Amino acid sequence: MPDPHALGQELSDARRLTDDLFRVVRPDHLYARPIAERHRIVFYLGHLEAFDWNLLARYALDVPAFHPTFDNLFAFGIDPPPGRLPDDVPADWPSIAEIERYNQRTRDEIDSVLDRIPEQLMHAAIEHRLMHAETLAYILHQLPYTGKVASADAHSAVPRPASREEFHEIPAGLAALGLNPDHGFGWDNEFPAHTVPVGGFRVARYKVTNREYLEFVEQGAEAPFFWTPRAGRWHYRGMFSEVPLPLEAPVYATHAQAQAFAAWKGKRLLTEPEFHRAACGASPDPEHNYDFRYWDPVPVTAGPAGNGAHQLFGNGWEWTSTPFAPFEGFEPFPFYRNYSEPFFDGAHYVLKGASPRTAARFVRPSFRNWFRPQYPYVYATFRLAES
Repeated sequence: MPDPHALGQELSDARRLTDDLFRVVRPDHLYARPIAERHRIVFYLGHLEAFDWNLLARYALDVPAFHPTFDNLFAFGIDPPPGRLPDDVPADWPSIAEIERYNQRTRDEIDSVLDRIPEQLMHAAIEHRLMHAETLAYILHQLPYTGKVASADAHSAVPRPASREEFHEIPAGLAALGLNPDHGFGWDNEFPAHTVPVGGFRVARYKVTNREYLEFVEQGAEAPFFWTPRAGRWHYRGMFSEVPLPLEAPVYATHAQAQAFAAWKGKRLLTEPEFHRAACGASPDPEHNYDFRYWDPVPVTAGPAGNGAHQLFGNGWEWTSTPFAPFEGFEPFPFYRNYSEPFFDGAHYVLKGASPRTAARFVRPSFRNWFRPQYPYVYATFRLAES
């Protein structure tokens, strides 16, 4: 059983991580809305503590509320359908000073009862905060550079060319999906553990690169969201600066773009079970660019090379062709019933792996990410497969 003090330390470490992330934003931009489909940055400043308070103090221990208005205001994020954008204005939100006072009292109250909080809920609070460390990264990515304070680790690795059109054979067999409860914390959509048969297939050794996708664009395809034209050349809009398009880095693309490219090449995307088959025995390595190693992607060849598909965990989530849906026997967590269930709508697709801004906690085979197929802001990559 994990030491409750160790979980308390993990929560403290996660707080420092998100505190540092908010410091990237210049104060006059905290009420900005960099992504039209998401809340203003100020919401997230209060949301992380409100979530912890509502889960760890109110739900777990029935501690009396001290600011129920903020508990409700900062409770839930949004994922509106296309065409239905939020319409609030900065004046609708409290002052930064008010939110910071709420945040500090929330932390003080929770820290005073840490030894009474159930282990499962501590894990949920830690992982929720770490998820938002990534969510905030791609939201802040869309802020103008004048609204951000550049980080010292903004630069990535030196590229080396990737071998193209190299495929690895995966024999038919069983894919192990989901998580055994005895193997640690997981979210409701990760259960129950089960196996499914998968036919033999071939998978690309590397994620699709900007160089490869550029050929598609030159044939008339839509340019990816993170690309921008400058003086007749494509550039990549990095977190803190624009750079000439890094040709050996993976292309960040929507699900729709990934499917279109795959069809253009006469290939397809992996299914979720196929990703598990391809990743069977793979050893995640921080050099593959996850756990906040870099802000932007590195070349698809970076890091230790194995015998099969490379960088399955790191350097960008990987789109699959599998709609996000429950496993048979799914049961929502009673303490967070709207974590997964509202998104079992056929309008979201599963992503696997990890991005540069994904915490190490999520580099477990069972973890499932999901987004809408046209959503352009996420750090999402893909690789090709064929039957």
